[in-house]
Parts: sequence; C-alpha cells; structure tokens
Amino acid sequence: MPDTLTRVPLPVEPAPAEPPQRPAPRRDNSLRGIGLMLLGSVFLSAADVASKYLTATTPAIQVVWLRYAAFALIMLAVAAPGGFKQLKPRRAGMQILRGVAVTVSSILFVSSLRYLPIADATATSFVSPLFVTALSIPILGEKIGWRRWTATAVGLIGVLIVVRPGGSDFQAASILPVLSAVTWAFALIVTRMMSATENPVTTLAWSAVVGWIVLSALQPLTWQPLSTEALLVGLFIGVSSTVGHWFVIQAFRHADASLLAPFSYVQLLWASAFGFILFSVLPDAVTWFGSAIIIASGLYTAHRERIRARRVIGR
Repeated sequence: MPDTLTRVPLPVEPAPAEPPQRPAPRRDNSLRGIGLMLLGSVFLSAADVASKYLTATTPAIQVVWLRYAAFALIMLAVAAPGGFKQLKPRRAGMQILRGVAVTVSSILFVSSLRYLPIADATATSFVSPLFVTALSIPILGEKIGWRRWTATAVGLIGVLIVVRPGGSDFQAASILPVLSAVTWAFALIVTRMMSATENPVTTLAWSAVVGWIVLSALQPLTWQPLSTEALLVGLFIGVSSTVGHWFVIQAFRHADASLLAPFSYVQLLWASAFGFILFSVLPDAVTWFGSAIIIASGLYTAHRERIRARRVIGR
C-alpha cells in the first residue's frame, strides 16, 4: 500500500534550541512526479503479488516479518552515512504509534491475500482516503462538508459492490482489506500530525524498526522453518516494497497530490496484470465496476481537499 509521508524530506534535525526547520522548496516537475508514481506502483504491486505467492505456504505474519526485516536493514543502511543521530525523533510516542498502525495494516492486508484475488484486495484497500476523511473529525477536529461525506458514502458503496456481502461469492476474508484500510488511514493521520517536524527518513526508519520488533514478538505464534525460496521471496518483497514507497515519496517532491492521485490507482491495473500472469485470475465485471466507484470517490475527495487547502492558504 502507498506510503506518502510528506512532499519533501527535512534536513538533519537542528539543535534543540532552534525552531523546527521547514521543508525545502519543492522542485516542481509534473512529468517526473508522474513517472516516479508509476514506477512506485509497479514495485508495490510486485511486492503484493509476491506476498500472495508466499502466503500459500507461509503464515502471513511470517511473510510480513520477512518484509520488515529487509525494510529495516535498508532504512538503517540509508541512514548510516548521515549518522544515526538523525533518527532521533521529536515525537517518539507518535512514531511508535504510527509504526504499530502500519504494521497491523500490513498484517491484515497480507492475511487477506491468501484467500482473495490480488486485484480484489487492492481495490478494497483504495478506500483508505475515505476513512482518512472520517477519522479527521475526531482526531484532527476538521469539519467535513456534505460533498466529502457524499463521496465517502459513495466509496463505501463501491466497497460493498466489490466485497458482495450476502452473495454466493462473499468471503469473510474480504473484510480484512477494509480493516487494513482503516488502520492505514489512522497511520496517515498520525503522519500528517508529525509532518511539520519529523524527517521522512526518520519516520520510515522508525516504522521499519517498530514493525520488525512487533512482528518478531509475534513469530512464536506462527513460526515454521523457512525454505531458501521463502527467504529469497521475502527479500524480494522487502526490497520491492521499500523501493516502491521511496519512489512514491519522491514523486510528492515534484508534483501536487491532486495531480498524482489518479496515477496511484494504476496499481490496480498492475495488480490485475501480475495476478493474471502468476495465478491466471482476472477481476470480473462486478469488481471492475465497484473499483471504478471507489476510485471516482477517492479522486473527488482529493479534489475537495485541494479546494479546501487553497482556501486555507488564501490562494
């Protein structure tokens, strides 16, 4: 799933006596931003498809643990040249909370892949921006207008169409991507609350390490010996997801979220293509219809967010 932390990484943390350093000016380049977003979607889809492949023989918690082990090693290696002092957060409690939320979201999503077609799980997970809208009221104290509430309701109708509760094709596992989207939305709100003061590298590193610690504690519940193939696939998942997240973060350095939002949904096309190549499964017409509704509501929500942001800053 996309991990859009902030548009620009912050420099190394200044001395405590100084005020928080503001983000550097963004280097606007729409085409580069779109290209990075598309690249990110390829890597994220590849990681999801590899996760589905591995869940056929390996418990989901173990699959996510392998992913986070690679994620943590990569982030610590990235941070090492600048010194690990830059990983000291200003809001450690919030970083831990975000790390736990992202980890739970990953466990729920990967657990669903054992039972659901990859495209169905991906489409359902796209409802997270709508949950961000709903959670913004109690957590951030935002006021949500009737237009965004309507978009949220329409998006949830799209989820019901994809999940098909009560129908012959309904699977209880279809609820897992929805719960994953809720916890992911919560993580995004926590990210928003920290974005003005925290370095994105710090946030990514803390998410990786916190996730790995939580998952390590859970390993005795599902542990089984890992084959060489499982280790290699797990390494691929960790590298692909980390690279994908990094491309997405870099995309936001070059273009507005409202411009990039439509291209993030290309991940559904990649998931469908990879799912067909590896598992010979394509989404049916009902899934595509529900997905279209979810995507349309998400794009409209992004449009309303852009209008609201312009009003706030008086543009």
